[in-house]
This record gives sequence, C-alpha cells and structure tokens, in this order.
Amino acid sequence: MSEILSEKEIAQFITDGFVRIDNAFPQAVASAVLDLLWKDLPFDRENPNSWTEPVVRLGMYTQQPFVDSVNTSKLHAAFNQLIGADKWIPCQSVGTFPVRFPSDKQPNDIGKHVDASFPGNDASNYFEWRVNIKSKGRALLMLVLYSDVTDLDAPTVIYKRSHLDVARLLHQEGDAGLSFIDLARSLDTLPEQENVSAIGKAGTVYLCHPFLVHSAQAHKGNIPKFMAQPPLLLRKELTITDSDVGYAPVEQAIRLALGLSY
Repeated sequence: MSEILSEKEIAQFITDGFVRIDNAFPQAVASAVLDLLWKDLPFDRENPNSWTEPVVRLGMYTQQPFVDSVNTSKLHAAFNQLIGADKWIPCQSVGTFPVRFPSDKQPNDIGKHVDASFPGNDASNYFEWRVNIKSKGRALLMLVLYSDVTDLDAPTVIYKRSHLDVARLLHQEGDAGLSFIDLARSLDTLPEQENVSAIGKAGTVYLCHPFLVHSAQAHKGNIPKFMAQPPLLLRKELTITDSDVGYAPVEQAIRLALGLSY
C-alpha cells in the first residue's frame, strides 16, 4: 500500500496534533450518507423553517456508505503511517452524528474536551469513560466531513499542540488515567494554544492525535453541518518506552511531550 502522507505532514501530526486529508472518500459516498441521515432527522430537508434546534444527535450507523467512507485505501495508508500496520482495527461504524443547524439558540455541547477511550466503573456513563497515557483503546480521533464546512458552518475547533499538554497531564496519572469529565475540567489550567477550524469539502477527514483538545461551536451559516467523530481503535495500547522496533508518529508525539527522544 503506497504512502500518502509526506514527511512534512507526519511532522505536523507529531508537533501540531493533526493532519488534514482532502478527498479521503468520494463525494458520492458523502451524498449517500446524507440521504440516510436526513431520513432520521425530525426536520424537513427542504424547509429551513423546520430546523428548530441547534443540534440533533443521531447514531449508531453501520450501513455500507458509512463503513466505506472511513475504509478507503487512502485512509488505510495514512493509518499505517501514523499508527503502524496491523496495530489498528478497521472501522465498522462511524458512531454518533451531532448534526448542527443554523440557529439563534446556543448549543449546550460546545466545551473543550478530549474524547475518552475506555470505560470507567459505569460503562453507560460517558462522563466516567477514561483516557490514559498509553491511549488505551484509541489510536486516533477522526473528524469526518460529510457536508461542505466553511468557517460559518460550526466547524470543530482544533487546539494545535494541545495533545502535548494533555500527554504531560496524563503522564502524572499512570495507567488509570483520568475520566472524561475530570480531564475536561483540567483543560482550562493548560497553556492557551492557537486554534484551527476544521473546514473542508465533503470527503475531507482530519486525522487527530487521540489527546488533541477540540470543541464544537455555534452554527452561523445556512447549510446544516454533517460530521462524525469516530475513533480509530487500537489492537493494543501504545508503546511509549522500551520499544525494540521504534515508535510510530502517534507514539512519537507523546514522547515529544515527555521530553524523550523520538
């Protein structure tokens, strides 16, 4: 399988925490996904006056267009470069969809956060899910755009280099790590970082380090935003030290944060 990320893009992933892949999947696949999602929305696709809420959550989706969108040869090649061949599990769904609509109402889910990756004491309570320094369970966060997203269309806010700050925070917590909610409450204590809006055409995918801080924002445009945030799952946890075979870029980023050679 050919490599699709340049050395510069891999370096950006390590230091900034993300890389953007344009045309990661075909527009026709994105259109097929939208057709399926609109059937489940409580609004009329052709009548913006019916779009009465700022966000509607849908999921879990496993139909073929969804699976196809995150399993292209282009994405698989990037996964191999960032994680290592045979170290990740192909996606069989794209999780839930927070579909965002133009609205004067403020959405209630726009806080900074890091997506958790393994269950705590109560697996049904996502606030108790956890993140640890070896990113148990999660290789990447993916921001998958199924509609065109401009600066007005509630693009996800990415905080550059925040994954390094989060790695240093998690390193103090050992294998247990932190719960989603405890980590979220700690983010305001971290250094302020430059932010980037995850914009792009339908078919764009942002591959993000699992520790990258991000947040939603209000929709100020005209076209509903369709994006999924599925994890790329790990077969095993990451290796941060004492590797006999070197370190993948996702591991190198953590080593960079901890002051180790990478």
